[in-house]
Amino acid sequence: QETRSNEESTDESEEDESEEEPKLKYERLSNGVTEILQKDAASCMTVHEKFLALGTHYGKVYLLDVQGNITQKFDVSPVKINQISLDESGEHMGVCSEDGKVQVFGLYSAEEFHETFDCPIKIVAVHPHFVRSHFKQFVTGGKKLLLYERGWMNRWKPSVLHEGEGNIRNVKWRGHLIAWANNMGVKILDMISKQRITNVPRDDISLRPDMYPCSLCWKDNLTLIIGWGNSVKICSVKERHASEMRDLPNRYVEIVFQFDTEFYISGLAPLCDQLVILSYVKEISEKTEVECCARPRLDIVQPLPESCEEISSDALTVRGFQENECRDYHLEYSEGESLFYIISPRDVVVAKERDQDDHIDWLLEKKKYEEALMAAEISQKTIKKHKILDIGLAYINHLVEKGEYDLAARKCQKILGKNTDLWEFEVYKFKEIGQLKAISRYLPRRDPVLKPLIYEMVLHEFLESDYEGFATLIKEWPGDLYNNTIIVQAVVDHLKKDPQNRTLLRTLAELYTYDQRYGRALEIYLTLRHKDVFQLIHKHNLFSSIRDKIVLLMDFDSEKAVDMLLDNEDKISIDRVVEELENRPELQHVYLHKLFKRDHHKGQRYHEKQISLYAEYDRPNLLPFLRDSTHCPLEKALEICQQRNFVEETVYLLSRMGNSRSALKMIMEELQDVDKAIEFAKEQDDGELWEDLILYSIDKPPFITGLLNNIGTHVDPILLIHRIKEGMEIPNLRDSLVKILQDYNLQILLREGCKKILVADSLSLLKKMHRTQMKGVLVDEENICESCLSPILPSDASKSFNVVVFHCRHMFHKECLPVSNTVSPVQFCNICSAKHRGPGSAILEMKK
Repeated sequence: QETRSNEESTDESEEDESEEEPKLKYERLSNGVTEILQKDAASCMTVHEKFLALGTHYGKVYLLDVQGNITQKFDVSPVKINQISLDESGEHMGVCSEDGKVQVFGLYSAEEFHETFDCPIKIVAVHPHFVRSHFKQFVTGGKKLLLYERGWMNRWKPSVLHEGEGNIRNVKWRGHLIAWANNMGVKILDMISKQRITNVPRDDISLRPDMYPCSLCWKDNLTLIIGWGNSVKICSVKERHASEMRDLPNRYVEIVFQFDTEFYISGLAPLCDQLVILSYVKEISEKTEVECCARPRLDIVQPLPESCEEISSDALTVRGFQENECRDYHLEYSEGESLFYIISPRDVVVAKERDQDDHIDWLLEKKKYEEALMAAEISQKTIKKHKILDIGLAYINHLVEKGEYDLAARKCQKILGKNTDLWEFEVYKFKEIGQLKAISRYLPRRDPVLKPLIYEMVLHEFLESDYEGFATLIKEWPGDLYNNTIIVQAVVDHLKKDPQNRTLLRTLAELYTYDQRYGRALEIYLTLRHKDVFQLIHKHNLFSSIRDKIVLLMDFDSEKAVDMLLDNEDKISIDRVVEELENRPELQHVYLHKLFKRDHHKGQRYHEKQISLYAEYDRPNLLPFLRDSTHCPLEKALEICQQRNFVEETVYLLSRMGNSRSALKMIMEELQDVDKAIEFAKEQDDGELWEDLILYSIDKPPFITGLLNNIGTHVDPILLIHRIKEGMEIPNLRDSLVKILQDYNLQILLREGCKKILVADSLSLLKKMHRTQMKGVLVDEENICESCLSPILPSDASKSFNVVVFHCRHMFHKECLPVSNTVSPVQFCNICSAKHRGPGSAILEMKK
C-alpha cells in the first residue's frame, strides 16, 4: 500500500476534466522530507519565510529549506513533538512534546530554557518579538495556560493565564493578543491590559475536541479566524468607546462572518480577502458500504455575512490518507509568498497560487491556444517557462490538424514574424498537405522576403488550377519576389493550350511590364482593349512605342486617346497624329475638333480640312467652328456649304464676306423665316437691308405682320404702313398696330423719365459743387503764388497784403494777376482758363 501511494501524484484533483481553471497548484515536499517520513511520521510543522521546522512522532525537530532539504536536526524527546513555535525573526524556537518537555532556545545563540511538566504539553507559543530583550515571553498549554516571563537575574517566572476548562489545545500569538482554544471555546487575551476580552463558545459540543481540534489563524493584528468542526467564524478586535468602558475591557470582539462547511475543518489560512480551508472528509465506500476516510480537500471560499461562496475545491491525494483522522492534518502558510503547506503524518504537500506559466499550461492542456497566446503576449516579461513562438507554433499545428487552414495561415503572419526559416518550413508543410493556396495570401512580401523558390512554387500551384488566383497574386506581389523569366515561360506554355484566355494574356502583360518589356505588354493590352493601357503609357513614358498604334488607341477609347495625345504634344506631334489618322477621317475629326477647342490657332493649317470633316461628321459644330476660326478660307467654306445646301452656314459666310443682301435673300427665300430675317437686319443695322426686307415682304401678309411686330425700334413703321396695298388682308393687323403705338408710347415715357433723372442729377451735382466751392480755404506759409512762385504770405505779418484764391485752389498775389481788360470785375484763374476748364473759377479775394 505504501508503494502504491508513493506513485500517486498530488497534482491531480477530482475536477481534472472541469473547464474551470484551478486556483492552486500542488507539489509534494520531497528531498529530506521524503527520507524523514520513510522512517518517522510528521506531527507538526511551522513555516517561516526563510525555512521550515518539522516535528515528528519520534521526538525529532528538523529545520528544512523551502525545497525540503535538511539543514539542521534536534533530538528533543523520545516521544511525539506536539508544537513548534518561532518568533517573527526566525531566531528563536519553542518546542513542546508529549512527555511534558518544553524547550525555548536560540537557533543562533546559546540562549536556552528547559522545563518539564507532569502532563503532556500540547502547545507552546513564543512572543512574536522574542528577539527583543523586554519581550522575552512565551506561553505553554496543557491543563493550564501558563505565561513565562524572564525577569531579574534571567530567571523565568510563570503565571497562570487560564485554567479549569480542560486541556489547552491551540494557541496563536499575534502582536499584543493571544488567542487560545480549550474544550469550551476560544478566548482572547490582551497582553497590554492583561485582560481577557472575549469568549467564543464552540458550536458543536458533541464532537470530541481531541479528535476534531480547533484551528486558529490571525489574518492580521486584529482579525482572528476560527475553524472548529464544520463551523467558521471571522472575528474582529475593536476598540471600545470611552463612554462604554466602565468596568469592561477597552477592547471587544465582533464576529463579522460566520458560516458552516460541508466537511470537518483541519486548518485555515487567509488568501487576500478569501479563505483557504483544509477539510477532513469521510465517505461511504461503494464496495463495502462502510464509512471510510477520503482524500482531504483544500477549498478557497469567499466569506459572506452568513454564508460563503466556493471559489475552487481540490481533493488532494496524500500518502496514507485512508488511515488519517481530522487531527492528523495541519495547514500552515507563508504570508509573504502565498504558500500553503498541508501536513499529514506520511506526507507534506505544498499548494501555491498558480502563476501565468501555470495559467498558460492549463490553457494549452485545454487546447485554448488563442487565449494562451494572448496571455503569453501580455505577460511576456514575467513568464519563465513558455515562449510566445512555441505557443504560436503549437497553435498553428492545432489549426492545421483541425482543418482550419486559412486561419492557420493567417496566424502565421503574427506568429512567425520576420523569421524566414520558420516561414519556409511552414510553407513546405502547407505544400505537403496540399494547402499552398491557403497560405499564399499571407506570405511576407517585404521585410522579410523569402527565397524566390517559395513564391515560384506557390505561383505554379495556382497556374495549374486557378488562373484568376494566379492573376491576383501577380498583381499583388512585387515583381522582384520571384524569377520573372521562369514565370513568363510558364504562362506562355499555358497560352499555347489556350491562346485566347484573357486572364492569362492580361497576366502576361503585367509580367512583361515588371520585366520592362513594355512594347510586348502594350501589344497585349491593346489587343485586349484593356483599360490600363493609358496608365501603362503614362507611367512608363511609352509614347515612342505608340506612334504606329494611334489608330488602335483611338478605336479603343477615342476620348482618352485624344486627351493623352494632346497632353503629350511634345512627344507625338500634331502632324504625326493627323498623318496616322489619314485613312480614318472620322477619328481625324475627333482629334482636330478637340485640338481646336483647346487652342484656335495651333491646328490652323488643318482648318481648311476641318471644314469638310465638320460637314461630313459633325454638322452641329460647323457653324461654331466657322465663327471662331480666323484661319478658315471663306471661299472654300462657302463652296462646301453651298454644295451641301447648308443654308445657315451659307448665310453666315455671305454676311461675313460682305454680301448681306444675298444672305438676306437666302433667309427669305430658302428659310422663309421672317423673324430670322429681321434679326439678321438688326445685326447688320443697314438701311438698305431694311428696304430690301420691306420690298420682299410687302406682298406677303405673314411677313408684314412680323415686320410690324419688330420694326418699330429700328425703322419708322409709317414707311411700311404707307406701302401696304389697299384691301390687303393682314393677319392680326389690329394687334400689330396696337403694339406699335404701345412701343412708341413706351419710348416717350422712357425719354421723359431719363430727362427727369438727368435734370435731378445735374441739380444735385450743381448744389454739391456750390457747397464745395463755398468752403473756406487754408492759406499758410507753405502755399506759394502760382505766378511769382514766392510764398503767398509775407514774412512780416504786420504789413497789409492782398491774396487772390480761386475755387480751383490756385493762389496769386493781387499784384501778380494781369489787369482785366473787360468791363466785368470777375477774374478767372489763368492756369485753369488755359486748360479750358470752363467756369473754374470764381474769385475769392482776401485782404488784410
